[in-house]
Amino acid sequence: MKIISKLREYIRVVQIARKPNKEEYFMATKVSAIGIAIIGVIGFAIFLVYILTGI
Repeated sequence: MKIISKLREYIRVVQIARKPNKEEYFMATKVSAIGIAIIGVIGFAIFLVYILTGI
């Protein structure tokens, strides 16, 4: 049965998963913040080009 095997897989993943420690949490936060900042800078640059060209 596919349903039972899928449930076993999900249970196994939940058993193996663990809570991140502080170092891993802060690293993920830092990487996310850098990504958001890069996207913001690119968006702002596109906005400036749009404004300055008068399109």
